[in-house]
Amino acid sequence: MAALLWFAGAVLLAGAEALTGDFFLLMLAGGALGTAGFALADFPIWIDAIFFALLSLTLILGLRPALLRRFSRPPELMTNTPALEGKTATVLQEISGGLGRIKLSGEVWTARAMNKSDTYIEGETVRVYEIDGATAVVYKEL
Repeated sequence: MAALLWFAGAVLLAGAEALTGDFFLLMLAGGALGTAGFALADFPIWIDAIFFALLSLTLILGLRPALLRRFSRPPELMTNTPALEGKTATVLQEISGGLGRIKLSGEVWTARAMNKSDTYIEGETVRVYEIDGATAVVYKEL
């Protein structure tokens, strides 16, 4: 009878894991499933509980970190204009007051200075602060 209760607990914990995706409840489900098999030997319930605790702890400390590494989400890949922010560029046409041109990631972009009073001459290296429409807003690092 105890083995059926441990098995039912394992099924419930595995079902609850489907809602969280954290692998914690799945490790407890594995402990309960192992204890269901162990309970067939008809030991007292407190021995079953100790076996469950030890097996679950072993799974949580041993298997769970490997599962989290294997199934964790990869870092978000920046694309489009957010990927250009923070990159360095070379000034192709002087940027002073109005617009100029820069070479950014192999492409020629229209650029303007972040501070309107700044002037950047041809050949200088600037950093992209943001992309405003089709214009790169740039500044010179100190």
